[in-house]
Amino acid sequence: MASQRPNILFLMSDQHRADVAGYAGDPVARTPVLDELARTGVVFDNAYTPAPICIPARQSMAAGQLPRTCGCEVFGEDLAPGHMTFARRLSQFGYATVACGKLHHNGADQMQGWTGRIGAGMNVRHDFIEGRNLEAMRNMPVATEHKWSQAKEVKRAGIGRGPINGHDEYTLDGALRFIENFFADPYYDRALPTRPLMLMVSFVRPHVPFLTSHDKFTYYLNRVTPYVDESAFDHPFLGSGAVEPGLDVSEREIRRATAAYYGMVETNDEDYGKVLAALEHVGQDLDDWIIIYTSDHGEMLGQHRLWEKTKFFEGSVKVPLIIRLPGRANAGNFVAENVNLCDLFATICALADIPSVDGLDSRSLVPLLEGDSASWDNETISHYGGTHLGHEERYDRYENLMIKRDDLKYQYYGPEMPEVLFDLARDPGETINYINHPQYAEALADFRQRREALGYGANAAADYRNAGY
Repeated sequence: MASQRPNILFLMSDQHRADVAGYAGDPVARTPVLDELARTGVVFDNAYTPAPICIPARQSMAAGQLPRTCGCEVFGEDLAPGHMTFARRLSQFGYATVACGKLHHNGADQMQGWTGRIGAGMNVRHDFIEGRNLEAMRNMPVATEHKWSQAKEVKRAGIGRGPINGHDEYTLDGALRFIENFFADPYYDRALPTRPLMLMVSFVRPHVPFLTSHDKFTYYLNRVTPYVDESAFDHPFLGSGAVEPGLDVSEREIRRATAAYYGMVETNDEDYGKVLAALEHVGQDLDDWIIIYTSDHGEMLGQHRLWEKTKFFEGSVKVPLIIRLPGRANAGNFVAENVNLCDLFATICALADIPSVDGLDSRSLVPLLEGDSASWDNETISHYGGTHLGHEERYDRYENLMIKRDDLKYQYYGPEMPEVLFDLARDPGETINYINHPQYAEALADFRQRREALGYGANAAADYRNAGY
């Protein structure tokens, strides 16, 4: 007996650049599992993160709300305890909602609506501890995640097994054990195959440090095309943090880091295949499932002399997104419209026949999945509020906002920095700022009006509540 509502498998990675995949046209990347999902599902060519950094992106996706709406604008912030998430909404309608791996919740509510969590990464930051003694905290060492500088991360990339590999092995093992127990339970016969399930399997790869196996590294080393002939973009923020080839790192080190990154993408693909095989092993027909694949943000990978994320360049802010429907409906379709990870909340609810909730920045992607774009506004929004500095809840706030409509991508960086306007149709490499070109004057006025409605700029709306969808 099948459950009345469809099972959902949500596959996720961290820092996967959207164009590093076979289905996306990369001639080198070996991603047969994702390629098959793309062939039998629907690919969104212009999917974007609500924030080009891990924590705000993940909280916004979970809440179906932009960072400013849900209150998670910077790295280190978390949703308030009990906040509505798509996992909580599905659990309210009988779903078992189980997350394996990275969610990046740092606050007191480590579940945030999931009925089960498996794997590493469940930690409460010291600044979320209720009733904490600040003086004692100040004089006590606190374990924090840290990374090397971007240049040093490039230099150290290559063959090896870093901390992320162990984290993801833990995630995979937990997912495989859960699948067997939930659908077969060969020992106690308490399997629940008729209860609807949302299972998330969320890896940290291909996040830094970029380390991969000897075989994968040597396969990619002489095949990748690294970004070595790049120029930094002339802008106080978009040009900041550049890693200079020949000065900070060598061209060979850039090639090595790129090869290791590709190897990590391939390892993810292999592990997704193991999850799918485990479901089939216990008798699940994957054609009955909704399967989603995405990542929280991209990776610059040396383009514009930048690495990692936080920028509104395509490499950082664009994400892969595949949705495969039961029965492989509309298989092989590619959607060109601009969409956002926030849209997954309303989409999942619609596909599961569950009423959504008010106050979201989330639009159902179901019409686009069915090939109907007539009423789609073709807008996507991303913003980033600042960088967490550590002790005593101190933040260096930014006002970084991106609004993309059709092929135009507008960016605002506060009153002290120049605005930026890219036209991806004319300049897909994002090397020209069209902000002062007269032919874009009307579009620019519309972007500025929308910016103010979103609470940014000198005339920012004081009553901002959400994106108004």
